[in-house]
Amino acid sequence: MAPPQKSATVARERFLRRISEDTPFYRLFDLLPEVAFFAKDQEFRFMCANQRFIERFGLHDECQVIGKDDFELFPSRIAESFRRDDEEILRSGQPKLNIVELFFSDQGVPDWVVTHKLPLRDRRNRVIGVMGTVQSYESRRQVLQPYLQLDRAVAYLRENFRSGVTVKELSQVVHLSPRQLHRKFVETFGISTQAFIVKLRIQAACEALQREDSPIQEVARALGFCDQSAFTQLFQKHVGLTPLRYQKRFRLRRN
Repeated sequence: MAPPQKSATVARERFLRRISEDTPFYRLFDLLPEVAFFAKDQEFRFMCANQRFIERFGLHDECQVIGKDDFELFPSRIAESFRRDDEEILRSGQPKLNIVELFFSDQGVPDWVVTHKLPLRDRRNRVIGVMGTVQSYESRRQVLQPYLQLDRAVAYLRENFRSGVTVKELSQVVHLSPRQLHRKFVETFGISTQAFIVKLRIQAACEALQREDSPIQEVARALGFCDQSAFTQLFQKHVGLTPLRYQKRFRLRRN
């Protein structure tokens, strides 16, 4: 019988062989804000690119960049920098991450970007090209900004959610009105402040109930619920199981 790791590897190879050549995984990058993806062969020619990468050149179709190299798409001085990185990756087989370099915005204006490049390997583990992602430094900062604005609130909740933190208390900590705090939570996490607090407490309850020595009544009290009945109702609403059934499920798995 083959070892589990080898069996998993064989299953992976079978799975990959079944995938149609018309299934470009890199299209998933189109769903990430401002992320451009590309892949080049050993001759440094672009072999694939997602829509965001293409649009940076004012183009509309992937075939408009396929077969071209950096010197056909960028000014020489910038292309030379890209080429040096690619040559090093092909030679060493090691990735180059968090490269801050110059790119061009949709308006043709030079823009600082953060680039990650990794070697592309064939089935025999030989390096056959380079793939990478490019994201505007400014856009990455803007994507992270809403989370940074709520960092203090989230940090406070992590430390104090067991004591039954209220929205009013949290808004005072971060110096925002409850309405402003609510709006920022919805914009960032897609749920209200109160829903975020409840979700945090339920997640903590799930972790506690997975431990065999955690009586349900003690879990409810430790997480700031007024009584076990209220805890049970809220837990079942969010998890779909009562705390007791949830705990029994994990006991069966351990046995």
